Formats: sequence, structure tokens, C-alpha cells
Amino acid sequence: MSVFAYLRVSTMRQYDEGNSIEVQEQQIADYAVRHGMVINHYFRDRGVSGSVALSDRDKGKELLSKLEKGDVVIASKLDRMFRSARDALNVLEDFKLKGVSLHFIDLGGDVTNGIGKLVFTILSAVAEQERGRIRERIAEAKQVMRQEGKYQGGKIPFGYRVNSEGLLAKDDIQQRCIEIIKQKDSEGKSLREISDFLKEELKVKLSYQGVRRILLGLRKTDETEKR
Repeated sequence: MSVFAYLRVSTMRQYDEGNSIEVQEQQIADYAVRHGMVINHYFRDRGVSGSVALSDRDKGKELLSKLEKGDVVIASKLDRMFRSARDALNVLEDFKLKGVSLHFIDLGGDVTNGIGKLVFTILSAVAEQERGRIRERIAEAKQVMRQEGKYQGGKIPFGYRVNSEGLLAKDDIQQRCIEIIKQKDSEGKSLREISDFLKEELKVKLSYQGVRRILLGLRKTDETEKR
């Protein structure tokens, strides 16, 4: 019999929420000692969303490939291993067919038999519903931000910055760069010549590729306005 530990974190934020790899390792190690088990190997998935099926995660896939009859898998919490009820129940059924035991510390232990399976089934569905609610809250928050004209994330367009109120505001220096780029382009200057001019006159380091992207963006804007 081999005893395997599975651990997962998706973001650095989880370090502040008590779900760090180190915290999970300690919880699993303590659990194993209390139950007279020795961990043979730790499988750690870092930076992986819970929405990704276990079999599609690097370490999750490796774990599944090593399981044999009589093995035990331990995770600190249900949501470290699953966020989809379908994935959870499919894996649980596969474990039962292989004769593998699955332990979740937050659910009190082995969930492959009896009341443990019932609790596991219910909480798997709840976890999936919670994920759906999180997506809805994010969508609602972005809608409010759109209505208020606030920046919603992603790359800030050249010529702008995010002010203290979370709104996109014009950046004076970058706006000056845009005017110079337009002027020099109309004069027939090359991309490298424009890039060099910006560096010398405004002390702004903008590669010739960057100048090209800005010009393309300006041309697309002009075409859209003409329509």
C-alpha cells in the first residue's frame, strides 16, 4: 500500500487564506501520523485553477497514473482537489473500482464508503454551485465597473494611465508621444527614426515595434470613425 498526498494552490492570494502548500503539507502530515500512515509521495500542483479537471493537471495526472489497489490518497480539503461535481464523482467512482481510498481532512476522512460518500457527493455539488456564484459576482462587478467607466484590468492602452479613482486618464507624456508619432509618420520618417527621436527628445524608450503598434491602432481608430 502506498499513501499519496495531493496539494494545490491556484494563486498567491491563497497564502493569505490558509491554503498555502506549506499549510496543506502540515495538515496532511499530521493526519497521516494520527492514522498510522506514512506519506510515500507528495503531488503539488502550483498555479492551477480548481476548474481544471484533475486528470488535466500535471501532478494530478501523474498521481492518477501511479495508483494501484490498496493505495490511499489524502488531500486537506475537497476544493483543493475538485471544484466540479462531475469530475469529483467520476474520480471517486474510478478510485472505488481500483480499490483506492480517498481521504479529505475537512470531511473527516475516507469518503469512498458509506456516509462519507454521501457527504462528499453533496459537498461536491455545493462546491460547483459556489464556483458558479463566484463567476456571477465577478461578472456583476465588471458590469458595475463598466457603467462607472472604471478600468477592468488587462493591458493599459498607450497614452493612458489608471488614476486614483480607478478610471482611465490621459497620460500627458504618452499623449505627446502619440502626437509626435503621427507627425513624424506624416513626414515619412521610418519607425526606427521615430523611435530614436522619442528617446532623444522626450527620454521615452519606445521600440520601433511599439511605434508600429501605435500607428496601427491609430489607423484602426480612424477607419472606425469614418464608418
